[in-house]
Amino acid sequence: MAPVIALHCSGAGAGQWRELGNILDSHYELVAPEHYGCDSTGPGNGEHAFTLADEAARTIEIIDRSGCKVHLVGHSYGGGVALRTAIERPDRIASLTLYEPSAFHLLKAMGARGTAALAEILAITSKTAEGVVTGDYRGAASSFVDYWGGKGAWAALRPSVQAGLTRWAPKAPLDFRALIDEPTPAGTYAALHIPALIMRGEHAPAPTRLIAETLPTLMPAARLVVIAGAGHMGPITHTPGVNTAIARHIAESEVGFR
Repeated sequence: MAPVIALHCSGAGAGQWRELGNILDSHYELVAPEHYGCDSTGPGNGEHAFTLADEAARTIEIIDRSGCKVHLVGHSYGGGVALRTAIERPDRIASLTLYEPSAFHLLKAMGARGTAALAEILAITSKTAEGVVTGDYRGAASSFVDYWGGKGAWAALRPSVQAGLTRWAPKAPLDFRALIDEPTPAGTYAALHIPALIMRGEHAPAPTRLIAETLPTLMPAARLVVIAGAGHMGPITHTPGVNTAIARHIAESEVGFR
């Protein structure tokens, strides 16, 4: 079976992609590794400043163990990790599907709009980090969730989900910093001749909206699709539509390289 490696957003887990696994053709095998900071993986070794390459290493190991090309999917932080993975193993990826990848390093080369969008990200990064440094993990998590999901998103979560995000909160500043400090130049993505579907929500926040709209101009085989009514958390709030688009893109890409 052809592996479909699906990388979740910050603060989520493998369960984010359960429904995707249910709709994929039996020809595919869903693999959903969890990032550092999840209960299943722990915080990492902390031996050096954390980078996107550190997060991508386990996905690369999965690819290297596979006997065939893989389909790579990523949402938000998972999308940033997927892009780093694609740079490392471009010849092993059959297709790439990214929903609002938070490749914040790209904003630095986008002129005034990029500068404003990066300032917005730096503000939520600072607020989240302050909560972690002062020990207010719950406050850090609630600020993070309300930024990406909209005001009131945190209050709408089940208590068990809030508790899980509070445990995860110390990882948030590391994710932000790894995405912002990623050293890959924008021009590098021109070498990715991989069928790529870039998605964004109709109500995407400015930073990831700009990134999603820019990536198809950098990647020669990429196209953009807008998910009506969705925001940044579209894979969770608009699951059927997002997963259908992912499955269709994978199937079409599979036909293309057979």
